[in-house]
Amino acid sequence: MELRGNYVALVTPFKNGNVDFDALATLVEDQIQGGVAGLVPCGTTGESPTLSHDEHDRVIVEVVRMAEGRVPVIAGTGSNSTDECIKLTRHAEASGANAALVVAPYYNKPPQEGLFRHYRAVAEASGLPLIVYNIPGRCGVEISTETMQRIAEHPRIVAVKEATGKVTNVSELRAKTDLAILSGDDPLTLASIALGASGVVSVISNLLPDRMTRLVSAANEGEFATALRVHDELFPIMQALMSLATNPIPIKTALAIKGRMREEFRLPLCAMEPSSRAALEAIVGA
Repeated sequence: MELRGNYVALVTPFKNGNVDFDALATLVEDQIQGGVAGLVPCGTTGESPTLSHDEHDRVIVEVVRMAEGRVPVIAGTGSNSTDECIKLTRHAEASGANAALVVAPYYNKPPQEGLFRHYRAVAEASGLPLIVYNIPGRCGVEISTETMQRIAEHPRIVAVKEATGKVTNVSELRAKTDLAILSGDDPLTLASIALGASGVVSVISNLLPDRMTRLVSAANEGEFATALRVHDELFPIMQALMSLATNPIPIKTALAIKGRMREEFRLPLCAMEPSSRAALEAIVGA
């Protein structure tokens, strides 16, 4: 499976406490028309920690159905329980997803050997290609380059979503593994591709899929002057989406400002402070 381009980390719209599948369908269609390389439901941006198991499974089923084979679906199936991760990954495979995004186990802070065994177990339990998601700021543990080398030996582990905030990791991973590398941070996407990454799992794409797709496409084609121009245009919004409140609060708020879904979250996430929301509205426009 070639992983190259702009993959959108889909938000999960809510309405009166339930998943709003009508708003989700509109979002999916907007992304496909905006040229994204693929859809990534049930990740961090999709508020997966507060989705019930039934909701998690149904969101993946519905996104696969909505995509209609036009773009691949990479299902978020990570968990801090290896058994649960295996169940979610097997369900994603049965639902027709094309790959799974598996975040490092969080909260229980496994040792590097535990991380290796976790990914090996998930890879052995399913036929899906797996993307390792390395985001220590969320998980409390970082997958070392040495452990990534061991993980990468399994043929079904094909890529890493690199969200450590260290662009030097791109060079290290390229030197020591054959994994495809996807940026996990919108503002670092251009720099990451310049160092050899092939794309991004993007938050801002929910709002501006065509422009983020243009940035990634230009960078992948070596048109760095164009990519830099688009990056500079998007950077204030990228920065706001990551600094004014915890993701995905700002991106869902921005989509609500644009009238694309309700401004609704599940506790412990909640609405932005009024001053932060006003700052965001000034940047994204009404």
